[in-house]
Amino acid sequence: MLQCAGRLASLLLVSLLSASSLILVAESHEDQGFHGAAGSRILLQDPHPHTHEVHCSRERSRAAWEAIDEYLMPFVEKEKYELPSKCRLRPDYDMFREQEQHKIHFDINDWRCGFCKKAFRAEKFLDQHFENRHKNLLDNSEGRCMADLCGALHCDLMMEFKKPKSKCNAAAALRNHHLCESLADSCFPINQGLAASRLHEFFLRQFCDAHTCNRGAKPFPKGGRKQTNRFYLALCVLTLILLPLFYLIVFLHQREMKKGVQDLRRFSKIGQKKKPS
Repeated sequence: MLQCAGRLASLLLVSLLSASSLILVAESHEDQGFHGAAGSRILLQDPHPHTHEVHCSRERSRAAWEAIDEYLMPFVEKEKYELPSKCRLRPDYDMFREQEQHKIHFDINDWRCGFCKKAFRAEKFLDQHFENRHKNLLDNSEGRCMADLCGALHCDLMMEFKKPKSKCNAAAALRNHHLCESLADSCFPINQGLAASRLHEFFLRQFCDAHTCNRGAKPFPKGGRKQTNRFYLALCVLTLILLPLFYLIVFLHQREMKKGVQDLRRFSKIGQKKKPS
């Protein structure tokens, strides 16, 4: 009996030791798992915690500024009007403006960074370079995303998107029209003089009237900078073509005149010889 009791006690002791060792191993694994998870969270954290992520489309911001520069600014410059500081159509409201001004375009496949002079084969690669290396130059404060104005400025048309085949969204057209009118009111207050009043009316016709489901209304009916340049280009080409043609006609006419005079002299000499002496 004593031997059986001793064996039973030994077995219980071994079992307790085994259980305690298993508990220690499990705790160590849990500890390692916790630290590993903590390490993963640290690695996933933003290395620049104070850097705000940019939620603004560079491409659509560029399209918005192209619409402003092409279809608005020539008329603003003609009126010698200065946009108010609260006007969101000003270039200083474009967070990408400084970077865009530091693009150097030598050739179709040669783009350069104006900050570090690095060369790229296409503009999209230069945009990626700005995003990776010169992001600190962005003024990512509220209200400085030109893409937010795309609804009013017809960015899709500037980006040469195809018109959707679906029916017109009347609610979206109304929202864009209200945004467009608010830009007209803030940038060209009608109580700020004749120039502002004229530009206010012009902006409504040029940009806002097209925000409707009426198919007859088209954006930019007053034309823009490119149309003016094309007119002068066509005029120059026409002049270069017609000017040589004019001189050719004058030259041929003078030559025919000289030939006619020589023929008359020849005929007169022949007539004089036939007269009896």
